[in-house]
Amino acid sequence: MVWLQSNEALLRVACFFCLLTLFAWLERQAPRRQNRSDRRTIVANLSMPLIGTLAARALMPLAPVALALFAADAGIGILNSLQINIWLAALVSFFTLDMAIYWQHRLMHRVPLLWRLHRMHHSDTHVDVTTGVRFHPAEILLSLIFKCALVLAMGAPAIAVLAFEIVLNSASLFNHSNLAISTRWDQRIRWLLVTPDMHRIHHSVRVDETDSNFSFSFSVWDRLFATYRAQPQASHHSMLLGLDQFREAKDQTALALLRQPVNK
Repeated sequence: MVWLQSNEALLRVACFFCLLTLFAWLERQAPRRQNRSDRRTIVANLSMPLIGTLAARALMPLAPVALALFAADAGIGILNSLQINIWLAALVSFFTLDMAIYWQHRLMHRVPLLWRLHRMHHSDTHVDVTTGVRFHPAEILLSLIFKCALVLAMGAPAIAVLAFEIVLNSASLFNHSNLAISTRWDQRIRWLLVTPDMHRIHHSVRVDETDSNFSFSFSVWDRLFATYRAQPQASHHSMLLGLDQFREAKDQTALALLRQPVNK
């Protein structure tokens, strides 16, 4: 566990950059939509997780994995008090965290103040792999606080928390990528995982489509809680993405993204 705590950040960063590079290359080789983000938008998108991570680590030095190790040592949390098999506890923790992120995502759309933070993610008019990390630093911090509280309450094993964090980040890169997958394989994959075509619907300018497909990793939550939508009204090639009020190039700079929560 000491090794896990010492190398957690390295593992996450290595997975992130490897998958970011892979999906960026794949979506260039087989793009689903021909229109692409310009360089300025890509740079702005990639700057958001850097700012958010620095701010989060400054304000909350203990990451979820470190808190999970602390909870295990102190016997804090439901699962630690039950003293069940660690692999069963890991499985329960992993899927509980994933379901919790689904509901957090829905709240981000329902609560006006939270939507002001989250809408920056939705204002990207050309969704691609870099959109998968385009979250306002304040939203990143709130999400971190929520995950830490849940990890402590559950007493989630550190290995489950690390696996969840890696899978969540990887899934966000995958399902935001502008990657063409055949209809046949897309239908098969989305019975388990959220595919790019499934999640792209969530980035439609149509409110009824935006309020669907909230899952990040596993599609089961949308099916279970009746928010699943199979296809957009328009085709994937012609559907309009983003938000009506933030469609100009000036709205896609890093400074503009940071200021979006206070804009009308």
